[in-house]
Amino acid sequence: QVQLVESGGGLVQAGGSLRLTCAASGRTITRDAMAWFRQAPGKEREFVGAINRLSSTTYLDSVKGRFTISRDNAKNTVYLQMNSLKPEDTAVYYCAADDRRAVGVSTEEYEYDYWGQGTQVTVSS
Repeated sequence: QVQLVESGGGLVQAGGSLRLTCAASGRTITRDAMAWFRQAPGKEREFVGAINRLSSTTYLDSVKGRFTISRDNAKNTVYLQMNSLKPEDTAVYYCAADDRRAVGVSTEEYEYDYWGQGTQVTVSS
């Protein structure tokens, strides 16, 4: 089992930046595909981006060029750097792990077996 803990959320003005951290414990996540999802009030949870075991990334179109996912295997940690934040980025952000996928990443929630508790990101206009 792996436990995931997100941190780094907060309140920021539009145009600002935040870096979210997903710290894993219990086992190494070196071979996992890791993803970030978000859920805004009244909306379904949506895929934001993911990074595979080879550090190849995939992003939601609306965050491309603004968000960057990276991983530090030595620290068993994944990051989501968010720049040029917009009010519509306001949501609870979740980290998730998929330890079954050999190649690529999935954009589907059901493919991810392990989830963090989420961290709130609020972007004011």
